[in-house]
Amino acid sequence: MNILKLLLSTSILLVPFISIAQQDQDSNKAYKKRVLETTEVDFLTSYYSQDGDNAAVSGGIGTEELTDITGTFVVSIPMNDDDILTIDTGISAYTSASSSNVDPFDDGPADPFQASSGASSSDLWANLTGSYSHSSDDRNDIWSAKVSISTEYDYFSIGFGGSYTKLFNEKNTELSINTNVFIDTWNAIYPTELRPFTNGGNGLNDNLFTNNTITGNSNYNPIFSKFDNEGRQTYALGFSFSQILHKNIQSSLALDLVQQQGLLSTPFQRVYFADIADSFINNFQLADAIEQLPDNRFKIAIGGRLNWYLNETFTLRTFYRYYFDDWGITSHTASIEVPIKITDKFTLYPSYRFYNQTAADYFAPYEMALSSNEFYTSDYDLSEYSANQLGFGISYTDIFTKAHIWKLGLKSIDLKFYQYDRDTNFNSNIITAGFKFIMD
Repeated sequence: MNILKLLLSTSILLVPFISIAQQDQDSNKAYKKRVLETTEVDFLTSYYSQDGDNAAVSGGIGTEELTDITGTFVVSIPMNDDDILTIDTGISAYTSASSSNVDPFDDGPADPFQASSGASSSDLWANLTGSYSHSSDDRNDIWSAKVSISTEYDYFSIGFGGSYTKLFNEKNTELSINTNVFIDTWNAIYPTELRPFTNGGNGLNDNLFTNNTITGNSNYNPIFSKFDNEGRQTYALGFSFSQILHKNIQSSLALDLVQQQGLLSTPFQRVYFADIADSFINNFQLADAIEQLPDNRFKIAIGGRLNWYLNETFTLRTFYRYYFDDWGITSHTASIEVPIKITDKFTLYPSYRFYNQTAADYFAPYEMALSSNEFYTSDYDLSEYSANQLGFGISYTDIFTKAHIWKLGLKSIDLKFYQYDRDTNFNSNIITAGFKFIMD
């Protein structure tokens, strides 16, 4: 990955938008308030950890332990009274006991509940997004365009999109439409025991099997072939409507449509069949096959928000979303947050979120799928489950930005903690921090 090249590529793609906006600027216009008064810089960071016993890498059993640290900078630059250029760049570094078991045989006795030291045990993800927005003179029309690039050890993605927002009824009503396209390319990584069974491979004569003893079914013969297509495309279209119902109440509705096609299976996720005898090396069961999912998926999500300003201390924020897709999953999400303003500068954010979903048509737990099925997966993200999330945050705001770092005045600090629990013996925690600065 070459971050400098990504920055240069994004800058080149944004040049036409910048040039057009600058040419349209009329220096003789009457005074109007700038959309953004000065450059703003946001630094966002998080620490995430999870654990569970249903790793998809090892066919629905085994450790799901993972930790992830992220850092993101978002720089918003006013180009003139009406236009804003935003550059968003971030890096995420994780270590995963689960994904390390793509190759569980590289370091001592193999076991699905123990991490190996393979190359897939850690990775670095990087993203760069550039966006440009333009507001009309009366601030009732807003157009935006963006491009993004992201990369990881087994995939590369480029995306682009745009949006249009219309405000009317004295800005009490807002309509918007947005669209995004993502073009992804996998560098497919397969479970290590399956690789000798590709065309031209050594099969059971491979060193993995001659150097180790297969227990259970010694006539190991998996169902395996590489994916012909390693590309994936995602097309997203969203609509939203927002209305101020009362001076203290605001509501919004949203509809999101997503079409995906291409390689939607994860190449390194194992599946074990009920009708095939088990084969082992050490304590690790050898894969019968890898996840097979359709190459098309259509998703629809419909949601709404209601925010109610109760008084100077309390605000109520509620959210509900209904989701369904053509893989058989339906889900409900409901959340509530109650910001509590304890001083002019400090606000507390207690929150609760509930989620439940049905299983995908192709999901089967460990050793429940049949080898005669066309599609199958033991990824518990596609299983039936319910989840609860508790959150708490605190925000500090200094509108006068008295604290400074170099030429940057500190405008706000946000700290939040979330605890998430599924009824499938999966749990996670995340701590996030955000710092907003403005350029003097």
